[in-house]
Amino acid sequence: MNTTGPLSGTPFTTEGKAAIMERALASAAISLLYQDASLAIVYAENLLPYFRKRFVTGGDDGSLFGEAHGKSLAAMKRRVLETGASSNAEVDVAIDGEVRTFELNVQRTGARGNYGLLSIISEITESRHREKVLKSLLRELSHRSKNLLAIIQGIATQTARNTISLDAFLMKFRGRLQSLSNSQDLITDSSWRGAFLFELAEKQFAPYWPETSGSLPIFGINAHLTPNAAVHLGLALHELIVNSASYGAIANGATSVTLNCREADIAGRKAIELAWVEVLPNSADVHEFSENTFGRTVLERVVPSSVNGKAELTLLPGRIEYHLTVPETEFEILKRA
Repeated sequence: MNTTGPLSGTPFTTEGKAAIMERALASAAISLLYQDASLAIVYAENLLPYFRKRFVTGGDDGSLFGEAHGKSLAAMKRRVLETGASSNAEVDVAIDGEVRTFELNVQRTGARGNYGLLSIISEITESRHREKVLKSLLRELSHRSKNLLAIIQGIATQTARNTISLDAFLMKFRGRLQSLSNSQDLITDSSWRGAFLFELAEKQFAPYWPETSGSLPIFGINAHLTPNAAVHLGLALHELIVNSASYGAIANGATSVTLNCREADIAGRKAIELAWVEVLPNSADVHEFSENTFGRTVLERVVPSSVNGKAELTLLPGRIEYHLTVPETEFEILKRA
């Protein structure tokens, strides 16, 4: 007998409908389970191989999903039988060493005195995994956002404390925010894995390095920094290059600046040492870095403390040197120049 479905189109046989439904179930990875009022399994369709091996006509949920899940599912299914309200449940099953998650949508079928239960079973392992990853990323984003806000608050407070006019404050504060933004761009581009030292230095130096002076003088080990190290080293490099462009070698028409990274150790652990050397045009000049400037605080206290390292800023006649040692917990050595 030909039957017509609810959608318009050419009628097809009941057998054709059944075949199409079976193919649809298989392609959607959906299984069907029918139980009578005593919760005995009467019929199953499209079970996964794992469940197919455990399937027994007349068995129960415990035989398919294990004893613990069997008890909770039985209690839920009895409520569905009593109330007629459909219900959902999730079960985790260890299959071939992997925990996989299945969702059961349970509905009451049949007429009074002949009730049964239809369970529609679908695997949701991937969607649950994506939800967990998303939640983890959101927690990480929240944590990093709070850290950045704390850094910005500290920068604003210290910059205001060390400037005497609004214009000076805005200029320095905007520069430091841009430094944070440059570092954050690299971290975000790497999916929060961090940043390479050379790329970080180039980002921080580019706005201040004279275009006619050739490539940036960066040498040694191109270590891959953690996100925390990238943010704080970015701040240190920003203070060094801005100071040079404002008062030091670059401001006086010289580009006698080098940044070198080499292997070192700190307290017996592997480390890298970042060395900034700036030669002033006048060999008799001693830099006028005052004790209370925020730039000096960043270089000598904030950055080394944030990366569990150590730092030394040395102001000599005609020369500025900054050495920062960073422990191995804050970097990987992936590339060497």
